[in-house]
Amino acid sequence: MEYSMASSILLPPPHPHPYNPHKPPILIHHIRHNPLILQSSSSPSSITAMALKNVRVSDVPHGVIVSDFTAPASFSEVVPRLRVVDKEKRFVVIGHRGNGMNNLQSNDKRMVAVKENTVLSFNTAAKFGVEYVEFDVQVTKDGSPIIFHDNFIISQENGTIFEKRVTDLTLSEFRSYGPQGDTTSTGKPLLRETNGKIIDWKVESDEHHCTLQEAFEKTDPILGFNIELKFDDNIVYDQDYLISVLQSILKVVFEAAKDRPIIFSTFQPDAALLVRKLQNKYPVLFLTIGINGLYYDVRRNSLDEALKLCLEGGLQGIVSEVKGVFRDPGAVRRIKEAGLELLTFGQLNNVPEAVYVQHLMGVDGVIVDLVEEITTAVESLIEPASKEDVLADRNLQVPFDVKPRFSDRELSFLLKLIPELIQQ
Repeated sequence: MEYSMASSILLPPPHPHPYNPHKPPILIHHIRHNPLILQSSSSPSSITAMALKNVRVSDVPHGVIVSDFTAPASFSEVVPRLRVVDKEKRFVVIGHRGNGMNNLQSNDKRMVAVKENTVLSFNTAAKFGVEYVEFDVQVTKDGSPIIFHDNFIISQENGTIFEKRVTDLTLSEFRSYGPQGDTTSTGKPLLRETNGKIIDWKVESDEHHCTLQEAFEKTDPILGFNIELKFDDNIVYDQDYLISVLQSILKVVFEAAKDRPIIFSTFQPDAALLVRKLQNKYPVLFLTIGINGLYYDVRRNSLDEALKLCLEGGLQGIVSEVKGVFRDPGAVRRIKEAGLELLTFGQLNNVPEAVYVQHLMGVDGVIVDLVEEITTAVESLIEPASKEDVLADRNLQVPFDVKPRFSDRELSFLLKLIPELIQQ
């Protein structure tokens, strides 16, 4: 069902998109796990900025959570099950929110096959051979790390659509929306805003929300976790709140991870620096769109800014939107020469040829939605081709699952052409 934006709604005016280059974020002083509530009937502009305690990462001692570990492992050291491309390189495929994000308005049934960010989605991805699943972790009002992407829960009651900030909910309140773990119970309606429209969050295979603890307990132990530390792009968080949230997450990770490979990532620069200082067992990667001038915080505005942050903060790598890499292919060399790992995300990663070109460029891995298709394609594309000579002799067209070959000159031309195409 689709809900008109003109119907009875308690939603505030649309929140600024993360790509708003001119509007500074809301300044909010957080107390424990209870940030100042953005009331459903108020717009963000109506919130009074309270005193903000600046994040001073240098004041946070190393190893607040863990003090007995040596320097953090490199990315490759915590990915023992990577697909081997050759004797020197490895390439990793990571399932986005498990077996792929939900695009509720897509005509592609694969985008609504399995509920994103659920144990069901994680285990579905594991069946297709991915080494990791990526998912978003937030912390509820009462301190429980849960897995959910959006900043707000949208629901409906008595004909009125309303939203509630996820971090303003207790765990029990959060669990009350959508499918229930107890199949005899019915949860509150769960809606989602997609392309300006609010529609029922319906998928073919649904499942209830899960906590981070449950993900560790119920997901195939062979699967690594790429834990995205999720924060609102339009809020500046103070240091105490960030530390409190990160400690809640780290507590679960260190108690439940055991031998499971873990990677932390986040778009929030201060959270990235803090989680690196609060623990030194697992690598921390900084997420970026990789495009100039989109954010009020300049550290988020380019691959070079991301590189600078990683080097200054001792982070292990960068996760960039794939178009950012294609717009600036030279950034791959700069990142690799700095000893950092580079992953990408974005819709182009659902195109096998785009993934293969990234492998040729030196990208270490991709986060994808079409998990089965891309894992299959990667296995075919990166393995030495044995059919090419036969196909050539028969004057047949080479299918995409046979590894293409480029000369250095051809690859150089391709890397010059791609940025021009991406700009269109």
